[in-house]
Formats: sequence, structure tokens, C-alpha cells
Amino acid sequence: MKKQGVITFKVDEGLLQIIRDIPNRSEFIRCAILSALGSTCPLCNGTGILTPNQKGHWEDFCANHTVQTCSDCRERYLVCMTGQQAG
Repeated sequence: MKKQGVITFKVDEGLLQIIRDIPNRSEFIRCAILSALGSTCPLCNGTGILTPNQKGHWEDFCANHTVQTCSDCRERYLVCMTGQQAG
């Protein structure tokens, strides 16, 4: 059997009240963390800030790509401009 680790963290009273009655809080928290990790920005790893080197790579990438907003869902996404004609 694999060893299990225990991680504890503090929450404010409001969050405690929300999660207090979840039948299996540990499973819920594990699933939430795994889900969040699967949605983490591949550039900043979820920090929200690019290092100077990452920013340089991003600027190089942006030379042939743009960030656009979907007219249906209003979410932002990347579009490759290589090979597309202007107009």
C-alpha cells in the first residue's frame, strides 16, 4: 500500500461553514485540488505572474499568435496567425 500524506490548511469561518457538512470532505478537497491543477496556466503555473524570461518567451510567441475572446462563451483563447491572410 502506498504511503499517504496528511496536509492541513486554515480556512476562514465562512468557508468552514460551507464545507462543514460535505459528507466526505477529504475526497471533495482532493478532487478540487486535482481539478484546479488540471486547469493551471501552463506558463505561470497558477501564480498569475510571468517571470522576465517567461515574458520574453510570451512576447516571441505573440509575434504569430493573438489572444481573442469567443463571441459565444466570452472566454479568451489563443489563435495562431501563421499562414492566415490579413483581411
